[in-house]
Amino acid sequence: MSLGDAAAVREQLGHPVVDIDGHTIEYFPVLDGYLREEGVDPSSPALRRMLPGAFGPPASWHALSGDQRAARRVARPPWWGAPMRNTRDLATAMFPRLLHERLDELGIDFGVVYPSLGLNLMHIGDDDVRRGACRALNRANADAFAPYRDRLAPVAAIPMVTPAEAVDAIEHAVTELGFRAVLLQGYVQRPVGALAGRDGELSQYATWLDMYGIDSAYDYDPVWAACVRLGVPVSFHSGSIGWGSRLSVSNYMYNHIGHLAEGHHALCKSLFLGGVTRRFPELRFAFLEGGVSWAASLYAELIGHWEKRNLAALGNYDPGHLDRAEFGRLMAEYAPDWLQIAQKARVGLGGAPEDPATLDEWAACEIEKAEDIRDLFVPNFFFGCEADDPLTTTAFNTRVNPFGARLHAMFGSDIAHWDVPDMAGVLCEAWELVEDGLVSEADFRDFVFANPVRFFGGPGSRFFEGTAIEGDVAALADAG
Repeated sequence: MSLGDAAAVREQLGHPVVDIDGHTIEYFPVLDGYLREEGVDPSSPALRRMLPGAFGPPASWHALSGDQRAARRVARPPWWGAPMRNTRDLATAMFPRLLHERLDELGIDFGVVYPSLGLNLMHIGDDDVRRGACRALNRANADAFAPYRDRLAPVAAIPMVTPAEAVDAIEHAVTELGFRAVLLQGYVQRPVGALAGRDGELSQYATWLDMYGIDSAYDYDPVWAACVRLGVPVSFHSGSIGWGSRLSVSNYMYNHIGHLAEGHHALCKSLFLGGVTRRFPELRFAFLEGGVSWAASLYAELIGHWEKRNLAALGNYDPGHLDRAEFGRLMAEYAPDWLQIAQKARVGLGGAPEDPATLDEWAACEIEKAEDIRDLFVPNFFFGCEADDPLTTTAFNTRVNPFGARLHAMFGSDIAHWDVPDMAGVLCEAWELVEDGLVSEADFRDFVFANPVRFFGGPGSRFFEGTAIEGDVAALADAG
């Protein structure tokens, strides 16, 4: 099947195709006016730091020499990220009217559209610029996509530095601008308190990542409550370039490969262990463009770790349960030389004593049996997968996933970005999973239709009202 046959793929399906992660490329001269209306100077230096996760004083990679980049560990940022040879695709990514016109050609019935520049605006350090820029971006996209809401839905960018900031932005986006889904900042980079207020430049290299679940600087429950109240699901699209090992000063590919999966893994784990899905069972979270294989691994590892280190199982490792007399007898018999060394060193076994109040690291989840992990993980978490990712199959591998779980993988085209050189080929790439026998047609239906509807069209959602697929969504709900 050729790359131009997306419409033919769609024609043979008995259900719509929902693209949960397309992108638009912001046209800055248009955004300029919205920025000014929000009190943001488009020339502000705060707008120039376009690499979330970077640490240290602001620096332009391109303005530094190789030695300077290495000395300051300035990571090679994304570059040449939009289609250029394919002029029509570039225009499609920028002009909502053209994208709307081409949806049938692309084999897509309904598309959810995320920002490109906006993925970075949420991470701007300056409070006023960040909030104003996100409001400007949301207003611009609300206006640009307003005539095309029957088949295209833009998503609002929500900064999360404080819960109050986030709730205010969500309220504005949903109640005033009419957004039906929100994109939340995936983490907040905060200064390490021990160095805060010391050397201004040095302290910028000492930061930690707040992921809202465990050890957060704030209680983010008001944010989750606002999303439930307003009927909007939550999506995340922040990666991890600039963290830890993703600091190559010369190679963007080194920094990029796996960076979204790594960022989502940390965030999802934090939300789960922080008990967010226990307290808000009706709220759905999507982690975009990182695939689902990391989630299958995390799901299995959560179960494996709980089984070995739940509160009852910790007795196996409690130093107080060691039979020291028996251990001494065995050492005397099998390692007598070591016994003499141990007696001289007077070194005990088991390490420092632990506070009983901190032993249960699963307390926020209120887990009583391993199946509880399935019930707190599988229904709430959804995972955006690109068309060419063969590991999407892990979502549907009930023989491997504990308790026969099927994870919620969703089709995300990522159109507008460099990994899609031809928009017309995306659905065909996804369909190859069926052609190659890796997933069934029923799996594919879940991938491109049922799971997106479960995410965007869950309880309290008006997401698909008035859209071209409203009837299909209702029929799916009636079929159970």
